[in-house]
Amino acid sequence: MIKMQVDIGNLKLKNPVLVASGTFGYGDELSELFDVGQLGGIVTKSLTLKPRVGNPPPRIVETPCGMLNSIGLANIGVDRFIAEKLPILRNFKTAIIVNVAGKRIEDYPEVVKRIEDAGGVDAYEINISCPNVKEGGLEFGTSREMTGKIVSSVRKVTGKTLIVKLTPNVTKVSEIAKVCKDEGADAVSLINTVVGMAIDIKTRKPKLSTITGGLSGPAIKPIAIAKVFEVFQNVDIPIIGIGGIMNWMDAVEFLIAGARAVQVGTANFVDPTASIQILNGIISYCEENGISDINDLIGSIVIEQAQEHIK
Repeated sequence: MIKMQVDIGNLKLKNPVLVASGTFGYGDELSELFDVGQLGGIVTKSLTLKPRVGNPPPRIVETPCGMLNSIGLANIGVDRFIAEKLPILRNFKTAIIVNVAGKRIEDYPEVVKRIEDAGGVDAYEINISCPNVKEGGLEFGTSREMTGKIVSSVRKVTGKTLIVKLTPNVTKVSEIAKVCKDEGADAVSLINTVVGMAIDIKTRKPKLSTITGGLSGPAIKPIAIAKVFEVFQNVDIPIIGIGGIMNWMDAVEFLIAGARAVQVGTANFVDPTASIQILNGIISYCEENGISDINDLIGSIVIEQAQEHIK
């Protein structure tokens, strides 16, 4: 048997495969298709203090090797989540990680505090990197000062594992990751989507109502791996890798680059069972390569040859 458990702060995941926020609903919608208890964890759709209707359509556009989205953090709000979704999620035999977003710094600790009072979740992922909203989002995630204030404020209201979701739309993501660690975050997840745009050449109009949106899918995988590796080299903090993971080989790349866990996102829209297939593929890879503990794979990248080649 391969030991698959990985630790993120005080959160113990049975395996390193999670599903990414915004691609798996609130975690309850797909439970009839497969046993979600097989996953290492579920990251819920972003929650805000008040319900949000999101951006007007069109807000999803397919692109070569990916998709653009501008959903705008549409969600039912934290109070309805506690009343309607949390009772269902408590029955799942996997880690429940709630993704939290906000318009103001004060929104983040308030959402977390309400969920803490209700109980039943294992960790929080703080979304400071959504490119599809006018307030919050990138405004927070590209500023070290704002990032620090948000992480510090949330850390004061929970002792549970605190993960901060980072944007690639900065010069050095490791500098933001260091702020997260210094202010009490247990881990970082990266990357969120890359800002992108598509134009209808017949009408000459943007294909998204918001003009730009977030690019996800295979097209961003090389960017994501590079950002994960950057943080792994510079900041001693657990990393959850996200971005273009469509199969087990993609996931293994992230683990070798330094990610302790991965989140499967856009692949869920292609095949809702993609995460289970990816998990099984990782296990088979470990068996075939004599790896008895998944932690031995994490950060195992060999860089000497690459450095020699550069010289």
